[in-house]
Amino acid sequence: MRSNRVRTTALAATALLAALSLTACSDNGSGDNGKAGAAAPAGSTADQRSPAATTPDSGKDAKDTKDTDSTSNAPAENTAANSKGSTSGTGGQKSNTGATGNKGTGNSSPVTCTGSNTKVTVSKVSRPINHLLLTATNTGSVPCYAYHAPALGFDDAQAAFPVLRDSIPQAVVTLAPGQSAYASIGLSGEPDGQELHKGTNLTVHFTGKSNQGSTGARAKLTLPAGTQWGDNGFVTYWQSDMADALTY
Repeated sequence: MRSNRVRTTALAATALLAALSLTACSDNGSGDNGKAGAAAPAGSTADQRSPAATTPDSGKDAKDTKDTDSTSNAPAENTAANSKGSTSGTGGQKSNTGATGNKGTGNSSPVTCTGSNTKVTVSKVSRPINHLLLTATNTGSVPCYAYHAPALGFDDAQAAFPVLRDSIPQAVVTLAPGQSAYASIGLSGEPDGQELHKGTNLTVHFTGKSNQGSTGARAKLTLPAGTQWGDNGFVTYWQSDMADALTY
């Protein structure tokens, strides 16, 4: 009986130990699983907080983006300023062009003096004797060149009046609008006793730069009363000063 009781007690103890072992295993498993389960959310939380940890970088990126946008706007502002400046410049040019047009000097390049852009007159002078003074005044809106000497024709004379080569000026005479050029006409020259012709009309031809024939419109004038001219007379080159013209 005692042996059976001992065996029963031993079996009971063994069963109790097995139950305790199972309970311990179950508790340890639940604890590990619970700990692991708790760790997982913690890890997940860390992962969720990772973007928060990169927030400073994100802010920096945002700042960089803002700076980039600001920089990209700068050329647009500069372009607007340049466009405004260009418009202003264009306006200035337009204004200058308008002013030039109002003054009638849009084309200010000099042209050749002719009978169409000058007023030509002939007058008698007291000194030197037997001389006439020819005056050509620029009536145009731009300067003109009085090239070489005028080619003169008295009445129905077939030959042009002789030109005095010694009267060539140092430079071509340029007339601004309203200015005049002068040439003197020696009605008679050496030798004395030459035949004189009574003059009534005078035709004035202008010459071009090449001095080959006449150019442009001519001027037809009435000579002062009592004018007489000889074949040995002369006309000077155009001069910018009246006194220079009358020295010959």
